[in-house]
Amino acid sequence: MCGIVGYLGDQQAAGILVEGLSQLEYRGYDSAGIAVLSPSGVKVVRTVGRVRDLQAALPKRLGGKVGIGHTRWATHGPATEPNAHPQASQDGRIQVVHNGILDNAAALRESLTTAGVTLSSDTDTEVLAHLIARSPAKTLEDKVIEALSHVTGTYAIAVLSADHPDRVVVARNGSPLVLGIGEREMFIGSDVAALVRHTSQVVHLDDGEFATVTRDGFKTFTADSIETGKTPEQIEMTAEELQLAGHSHYMYKEILEQPSSVERMLRGRLDERFATARLDGLQLDPRELRGIRRVKVLGCGSAFYSGQLGAALIEQLARVPADAEAASEFRYRNPIIEPDTLYVAVSQSGETADTLFAVREIQRKGGRVVGLVNVVGSSIARQCDGGIYLHAGPEISVASTKALTHMSLGFALLALALGRVRDLSFTDGLRIINGLKRIPDQISEIIDSEPHITTVAKGLAGAESLFFVGRVHGFPVAREGAQKFKEISYRHAEAYQTSELKHGPLALISETLPTVAVIPDDELLQRNIGAAHEITARRGPLVVITHAGVDLGNLDAERIDVPKNEPELDPILLTIPTQLLAYHAALELGHDIDRPRNLAKSVTVE
Repeated sequence: MCGIVGYLGDQQAAGILVEGLSQLEYRGYDSAGIAVLSPSGVKVVRTVGRVRDLQAALPKRLGGKVGIGHTRWATHGPATEPNAHPQASQDGRIQVVHNGILDNAAALRESLTTAGVTLSSDTDTEVLAHLIARSPAKTLEDKVIEALSHVTGTYAIAVLSADHPDRVVVARNGSPLVLGIGEREMFIGSDVAALVRHTSQVVHLDDGEFATVTRDGFKTFTADSIETGKTPEQIEMTAEELQLAGHSHYMYKEILEQPSSVERMLRGRLDERFATARLDGLQLDPRELRGIRRVKVLGCGSAFYSGQLGAALIEQLARVPADAEAASEFRYRNPIIEPDTLYVAVSQSGETADTLFAVREIQRKGGRVVGLVNVVGSSIARQCDGGIYLHAGPEISVASTKALTHMSLGFALLALALGRVRDLSFTDGLRIINGLKRIPDQISEIIDSEPHITTVAKGLAGAESLFFVGRVHGFPVAREGAQKFKEISYRHAEAYQTSELKHGPLALISETLPTVAVIPDDELLQRNIGAAHEITARRGPLVVITHAGVDLGNLDAERIDVPKNEPELDPILLTIPTQLLAYHAALELGHDIDRPRNLAKSVTVE
């Protein structure tokens, strides 16, 4: 959730650190800071607020060619300057930046206080700085290893020492950390986005791995000082992809990118000869696919809702029992892991801690897990036994839009592949393929109706509370719609199954509580229209997201039309208007759309 950057080379470090932190702003944070090793010692600047506030606070001359930086999302202690990173040892010669949570921080703080150490922050990270400084080991590497032996929890850390000015020592356990390789300079980041302006060669650290980074290179090793000999990888992301490109917000840019990104994702994956999907990354042959008796999808937030949509697709096309569950709850209920169940982990970043821990729990019990992730080389992608890369391109806005659409398409491809080794006919396989090929143009058609959606969104923005309702295939759409609306408009939005309205929620319907109803042209059309009449009969304002050509009769509602595709694929398109509704409502309310309060793009802690 936080961001780490580091630099060692011939350039002035401060500017590179601040630039790197600005590229990580989308991850969510409330304070920022850097530490630079200057000729006169370690210089530290920390501020509460945005990276721009940190930049404004920097001295005009802050020399030094080695440094580390951080954006903090408050966990231990509020967002204050003393709690901002870097955190230091008592003499200030050790500086530490840290992502993650130390579970035994309270006990370690008490032990340090008893030993006479004066703690100056509420953070768990400060504990690490003192432990490293007090370690009897001789080298910085051994001091870090010894200090971390007393720690339980998750971390990605970078350690700078005034006594070892030629290096930064880093370590990872449960939180991502990447090294970037340049010409006589090295970069450190918690995300490739912090490095892409400077290098295309990176090394991803694994859990339990350490690295010594100097301007001339790096060495990776274990806690037993055994070298691991990591090989650099090429990254596909470009700096241009991280730019706003003239758009007002990243969320808006990413909504508009969907027609082209979807076309790119599907390219080469639709096998019309055999009416199936080509998914070599799954590493499952037809016999293994046919042996799957159940599918369990695990994700958090929007990924979970996409998983519900995906589970329904798999049941429809492959006739295999499938369901979705919140990954954050999965491992704590001692789940039964079945050998003939395919577990699917869904994550935009590939770093979602709850989902990663669920993957490890499944594998520990002998289960097979594949991933639907967007970031090549991410922790979940490397941990899984195979997977489907989403290829949505960088997604910067905290509120997921194009990555969510790609998740749903990933499930459609998986369902098609599973169905075609079972009872899905060649004709139906081609029908789904042709439907998938129509989706990019149909998304463009929905985006073309943005002026009308904008007007509807402005009407919804004034409500303090809203319902989103849908039935069967429409319910995941409603859940995602409510999620998107609440996270960027800060309006209370709750999703219900339309069939459950009369079992309680109908009591809240009033002139001040609007409902957004998802009403596709399917076998439940008349039942959904009947439920919508129950809302308007109680003077509840109503917005209907439906298919073009659907006759709503005399229903008193604003309507948003979506082009019809195949019934199995319709929910993917029905989700697009909810993205635009949320965006324009938040815009009307003047909120920070790309960085909603209290939220982070990549949730790397439990």
